[in-house]
Amino acid sequence: GEEHYNCISALHKSMRGSDENASLYWLARMLEGGEDPLYVARRLVRFASEDIGLADPLALTQAVAAYQGCHFIGMPECEVILAQCVVYFARAPKSIEVYRAYGNVKECLRTHTGPLPPVPLHLRNAPTRLMKNLGYGKGYKYNPMYKEPVQQDYLPEELKGTDFFKERKT
Repeated sequence: GEEHYNCISALHKSMRGSDENASLYWLARMLEGGEDPLYVARRLVRFASEDIGLADPLALTQAVAAYQGCHFIGMPECEVILAQCVVYFARAPKSIEVYRAYGNVKECLRTHTGPLPPVPLHLRNAPTRLMKNLGYGKGYKYNPMYKEPVQQDYLPEELKGTDFFKERKT
């Protein structure tokens, strides 16, 4: 019932708050109460990107490994795998940079009026002669061929200057 959601919320917020003791408590309460360990593991995969993100990119690897470990051996043996992952996450630095930036992109798409801007021609693949003749791929600079970063626009003209990692340009 509702307590299922209350406990996962408490676990999530305890890890976010870097409280390893409370994180272990909520994990154990869920597992000892019969919660599906794969449900917990799936929530940890989400937490790894949502709350830790680029502050520790290995968190996602930890979460996926915990999920796989739980899948392979099941309960009760997998409890220590989940416990390790939960403590790792509670101790990990946190960053919501990617989560927030992706939210800004979604908001941009939701609030856009009219048709979405087309993909710039230089970014389009040109597998056929017709597409090449239409200008697909023309002027594209293949970065690995240059020693220095190249100046090239990757967003549609209508979004030039938009930085989704900062506040969205109006």
